[in-house]
Amino acid sequence: MKKVNIEKNAAAFIYQDDVHVTEHDKNLWNARVKRDKAASEIPEWEELRNLASTIKEHTLTHLDQYIEQFVENAEKRGIKVHFAKDAIEHNAIAYEILSSHNVKNIIKSKSMLQEECGMTPFLEGKGINVLETDLGERIQQLSDQLPSHIVMPAIHQTKEDVAKLFAEKIGTDPNDTDPSSLNTAMRNNARPKFLVADAGMTGGNFAIAETGTFVVCTNEGNADLTASLPPLHIASIGIEKILPKVEDLGVFIRILSRSALGTPATQYTSHFSGPRAGSEMHIILTDNGRSKRLAMDEFWTSLKCIRCGACMNTCPVYRRSSGLAYSATYSGPIGIIIDPTFDPKKYSELPYHSSLCGSCTEVCPVHINIAEQIMDWRKVMMKNKEVDFSRRMAFKAAGVVLSNPKLFRVVEKVAYNAINILPEAITENKTLDPWAAHRKLPDVKKETFRDWYIKNRKSNEQ
Repeated sequence: MKKVNIEKNAAAFIYQDDVHVTEHDKNLWNARVKRDKAASEIPEWEELRNLASTIKEHTLTHLDQYIEQFVENAEKRGIKVHFAKDAIEHNAIAYEILSSHNVKNIIKSKSMLQEECGMTPFLEGKGINVLETDLGERIQQLSDQLPSHIVMPAIHQTKEDVAKLFAEKIGTDPNDTDPSSLNTAMRNNARPKFLVADAGMTGGNFAIAETGTFVVCTNEGNADLTASLPPLHIASIGIEKILPKVEDLGVFIRILSRSALGTPATQYTSHFSGPRAGSEMHIILTDNGRSKRLAMDEFWTSLKCIRCGACMNTCPVYRRSSGLAYSATYSGPIGIIIDPTFDPKKYSELPYHSSLCGSCTEVCPVHINIAEQIMDWRKVMMKNKEVDFSRRMAFKAAGVVLSNPKLFRVVEKVAYNAINILPEAITENKTLDPWAAHRKLPDVKKETFRDWYIKNRKSNEQ
């Protein structure tokens, strides 16, 4: 498996023009500002975060019990539950259900699990037409790109990008860049296909063990249409989405949309409790590496994630590089700690795509220690030699120098003088140091801080 070249991917987004990075950064930071405002308006916000984290930890440490309870109660309601250990089984089960009903056209709402499993290309390869009903996901589907954000899949695209895309794909006016007009055009294009779909597929934000029901949160109402119009509804749900009780749901509904978009709640919070008369409802309860992650001492708490995207909205590296740089279903800080659990070799560079500022940890509504886990993944990559030789040697040398005060002072003197001597042509050479290629070296003072400190301390003592 080829490693993700996140540096190259990020550069492709950053240097395409001056518009995309600026708009991307502005839009995501606005979401972060709205999140802070929404959180500040609830006096018990931190109490809610603590409670949500506690509920998640309790559920994950008793997951086998709650899975059994959920399945038992769901089946009592007439829902057919299937178990998938990985992406291959998930897709095979989905196809088996669809083919047994002679399904040729399906509509689906946004599901990160289905993206994670590569379900859409799999089904299309089997001759089944798949239509994304979420606007952002539909834009990405037409662009033949992965979603670049958990909540806002096409946030990296400008309205000019979308106008050009729609003109090519659905015949709209390429000069019409009005967001409302573009939205209407896609609605008019997609809605007739809703009415003739043979099946609808959704994800699930939360699954309640106590009742066997599941909840889907959207802002467009597309999941409701997806689940209600066709006679067959299939929901893909990760095992970590289970909550013990209905009363727990109130905690998560209050923090989800506030963390994601700074709004009190999603426009549609839909509860599915069983099939309608004359229809079928299936759930594909999927593991796909989650049990493996649950056994990882340093990384199991990443399963608490409720897919709000708050860590992405605040991350200075993600905001500048875009989600496409990660070449993965999950991007941003949460992607950095989730993606390597699927393939540590392919995603070995991701943990280094972070400033370690800790802002992701600060905003996480369920208190995942994201920044610490990023650092822990760096240690894993170093231990497994999944980073290039030069970087390993550099860190090894740094460890030796920093652990020896006398050696450190010698190296400090050499480096101090070298910075004054080396021409910028060398320090800005992309081949020698890509990091320095776009940065100016600081002005070097006449003395080091240590020399200044010793001199002034002695002066004060006298």
